[in-house]
Amino acid sequence: AMGQPLYQWPMPDGFPEKPTAWSSSMLPRWNFALALASNAIECRINAEDPARNFAPSPGTIGLYYAPGGLGVRVDSHAYSGYTIPPHYDSMIGKLICSGKTRKEALERTYRALSEYLVRGIKTTIPLHKAIMADPVFIEGKATTAYMEDFLSRTTPDLFS
Repeated sequence: AMGQPLYQWPMPDGFPEKPTAWSSSMLPRWNFALALASNAIECRINAEDPARNFAPSPGTIGLYYAPGGLGVRVDSHAYSGYTIPPHYDSMIGKLICSGKTRKEALERTYRALSEYLVRGIKTTIPLHKAIMADPVFIEGKATTAYMEDFLSRTTPDLFS
C-alpha cells in the first residue's frame, strides 16, 4: 500500500489494538493524496463490431488471453470457449491501466490492448487502440462530442 506495509502505519487515537474491520477513515491522509496524483484509463471491452455501427457480435470465443503487468488490470468473466449469447450485456470485461502520467497510462493502455486477444467474435479492442493513437485524445482535447467526431474522421476498416 503506497510503498509502506500496513503494520507500520500509525494507528489513530482511540483505535482498538486488534481491529475487527477496516474503513477508509483509518488510512493516513497522505494515502489519498498519492492516489489522486496518478492517471488511469478504462476501456470497456464489448462483444460488438464498431465497423458495423456497434452491431452485437454473439458467438463462441475461440481464444481468450488477457494482458497483465505493472499498472494493468482486467476485470472479466470471459474465457476460451465461453459463448456470448445473442441476448446479453455486451461487456466482456474492463481493461484498466494506470501510470504516473497521462502519457504513461496511454502507452500502457495501447500495449495492453495490443496484447489482449479475443478470437472468434468481433470486439471493441481495435476501436480502443485507434482512440489511444488519436492525436486529439492523446493531447487531452476530447469533449462530449469526441466519439461522434472521431468516428466521422476514421474509416471503419480501421476497426477490423
